[in-house]
Amino acid sequence: MSDELRLLAGTVTDAASARLAHEPVSAEQIVAGAPTTGYLALDTSSAGEIGVWEMTPGAMRDVEVDEVFVVLAGAATVEFEHPAADPIVLAPGAVVRLEAGMKTIWTVRETLRKVFIG
Repeated sequence: MSDELRLLAGTVTDAASARLAHEPVSAEQIVAGAPTTGYLALDTSSAGEIGVWEMTPGAMRDVEVDEVFVVLAGAATVEFEHPAADPIVLAPGAVVRLEAGMKTIWTVRETLRKVFIG
């Protein structure tokens, strides 16, 4: 798949197999390991963005944006530093809503791939 992959009305887009270009996570975000992340925008409009995001094993800190995502593959735990909340376990089929400004730690045990709307 190319970086030009887009959602078209009445067609199928295979988010599970789309190729993503990975980049190392910045040093200030790394908690453990040497994770990389990949990203592909599928559609953007005034209502928001739909895309695919992936992270390899390791742990990183992040500050979230408003989004809803569905896990397609992998295994991870998300801890919430702010606001404080119980950690969540991610596996295929998990549907999660995040709010802008949440401070999280993502610990990926098996490469995690999600489709998000934000």
